Amino acid sequence: MAIHCPKCSSTLITARNMGKKVCCSIGIVAGGAQGVSNALKGAKIGAGVGALFGSSGIFLGKLAGALIGAMIGGTSGGIAGAKVGEMIDERALDNYECLQCEHVFRID
Repeated sequence: MAIHCPKCSSTLITARNMGKKVCCSIGIVAGGAQGVSNALKGAKIGAGVGALFGSSGIFLGKLAGALIGAMIGGTSGGIAGAKVGEMIDERALDNYECLQCEHVFRID
């Protein structure tokens, strides 16, 4: 089903997805912060595994554990934020823009 502009009836429509973009960014930052706190746990586990390979293994294990914790947190936060942003786009914001007349509107 094609979306038509309510002002000029054009079918040249794009989704703006502002809520999704903003919430995804916030989710990445918040998830990354949570991931950093979890990184301490990951670093401890990584150091334990790395201890099998000596002192350099401990350092690399801590580093890898911390990075993996932060990446997992950022990724999961970004996904959750994007889902919330999609709901905001669909229900609250004027998410569509006509590329011909630049009218911004929402589909009910």
